[in-house]
Amino acid sequence: RDLQECLLIQLNHLHSEDDLHHKACLLLEKNLDLLEKRDYKKIKKAYNLTDKEYEQLIYLLRSLNPNPGHIFEEKAGDYITPDVFIRKAHDGQWIATLNQDIESKLRVNEYYKNMIQQTANTQDKKYLQDNLQQAKGFIKALQNRESTILNVTNEIIKRQSAFFKYGDQAMKPMVLKDIAEDLGVHESTVSRASTQKYMHTPHGIYEIKYFFSSHVATSTGGECSSTAIRAMIQQLVKAEDPGKPLSDSKLTNLLDKQGINVARRTVAKYREALSIPSSRERKCLA
Repeated sequence: RDLQECLLIQLNHLHSEDDLHHKACLLLEKNLDLLEKRDYKKIKKAYNLTDKEYEQLIYLLRSLNPNPGHIFEEKAGDYITPDVFIRKAHDGQWIATLNQDIESKLRVNEYYKNMIQQTANTQDKKYLQDNLQQAKGFIKALQNRESTILNVTNEIIKRQSAFFKYGDQAMKPMVLKDIAEDLGVHESTVSRASTQKYMHTPHGIYEIKYFFSSHVATSTGGECSSTAIRAMIQQLVKAEDPGKPLSDSKLTNLLDKQGINVARRTVAKYREALSIPSSRERKCLA
């Protein structure tokens, strides 16, 4: 069944006696595209609706479920297990610790390890020694991986200490190269240690790679991270007058007053990345 039929079935089954049932059915049958475009002015004009009737009609349609079958779907929730925990010590310093539940506990079985000394056959002894060496190498690689994750996290704490106290708006610009140079490793090593690895912070759980972002110049000659700018945009939109939402140009001007030099198209890109509708759409939804 398509979306139109799905909504009509619910409308006829649940709201057949509603005063606006007929107009709601006509809208779904003939002008579903207007709903998709959120062209509410045309909807009001096409169906001769007063402001109150229009609000009631939208409220009625929003009560319908576009995916009713989902209530019968049994799906286990996806939970993220952090690799690292960040906590504040008594002296005010931020401390990173590995999650012991996922820390490697692999060990070489002593029984097979001792077999090397008890085996007289040269070929068998070599076979056991080779496998022991591979096992030790594998365990060492896991330990190095955990050590790298912890080292990367500690360097992030040094550079992003303000984030752990204040949140996204305090995020500083930082790229993989910065941490790689601090640790004396290749950028790809930092990338592997931060991709799909998660950090539990006072502000929630974040992928370690979240802390890496590009920079934008400020009017004072400094730099501001793109993550901090997105947080500012989110805060400005949250505080706006619903009846007079801020356009991308207005957001650009407000950021400029805070010393952030960013183009309007960049603001639009960040807004869309945050899944924030345009000012026109936000006004229609108000």
